[in-house]
Amino acid sequence: MAGPAPQDTDVEGVDAGVGLTALLVAAARAIETHRHDSLAQDAYAEHFVRAAPACADWPVRIEQVPDGDGNPLWGRFARYFGLRTRVLDDFLLRSVRTSARQVVLLGAGLDTRAFRLDWPCDCVVFEIDRAGVLAFKHQVLTDLTASPKVKRVPVPVDLRADWVTALTTAGFDPAAPSVWLAEGLLFYLPSPAETYLIDTVDRLTTEGSALAFEAKLEKDLQAYRDSPIYTATREQIGIDLLHLFDKGPRPDSAGDLTAKGWSTSMHTPFDFSRRHRRGPLPEPNDALEGNRWVFAHKPSP
Repeated sequence: MAGPAPQDTDVEGVDAGVGLTALLVAAARAIETHRHDSLAQDAYAEHFVRAAPACADWPVRIEQVPDGDGNPLWGRFARYFGLRTRVLDDFLLRSVRTSARQVVLLGAGLDTRAFRLDWPCDCVVFEIDRAGVLAFKHQVLTDLTASPKVKRVPVPVDLRADWVTALTTAGFDPAAPSVWLAEGLLFYLPSPAETYLIDTVDRLTTEGSALAFEAKLEKDLQAYRDSPIYTATREQIGIDLLHLFDKGPRPDSAGDLTAKGWSTSMHTPFDFSRRHRRGPLPEPNDALEGNRWVFAHKPSP
């Protein structure tokens, strides 16, 4: 795709490196699912956590956390992932109810939207990720005899390889409207790789298409190294997110899309915390303050 990737991203499955972060998000979704005021339901999430030896002792309910919502990782950070899941669920469903019938999940990880959301019957969901990640997901879901609610097409390819050919070979039609999602993905990629990905989505989409992605705008990520969220994640489950994030300057992907004629809007997670009346709010030394959720639509000429 663009340049060598950090070694940790080469782990084939979900037992280390960036792959392990997919299990962190799954655990957060499991905790969210069991909350009395849940924003998103994912009945499969806890099964991923229990199936992976690396996280066998992680909680899947907030009641299993001694300090509950006071825990920066399993309280505040997990609630962030629950909120993100809900907001992006809503975005995808709005998109397919208007024009898009093709859904592309970039770096799909342990996403189970094909199994848990109510899609129009003529939709197709393409899940792009490394073969090892998709194989782990397939095994867990097969053991549960889970059935997708929509046509689901796994596309086992690394985003640093020729994923465009893999996607079109799998049946994706660039001439038909599509909706794309890059959830918790871009800040692991080198800047040229992010730019290539955004340019490619623009090239593969027609009018009526949409894209949502998550960005981080901090000038210096290391300034937040001792923030409660990053500290708790390192100390409690051994994931150093700042080691996994790309250290280079980030491109202005929202601005690039606007220049290409897309309509874009950028939001902080806190905007949605206030809208849904739950989720994280700003605090001092906040590792979330640079996070942005970007929504882009490709209008008719």
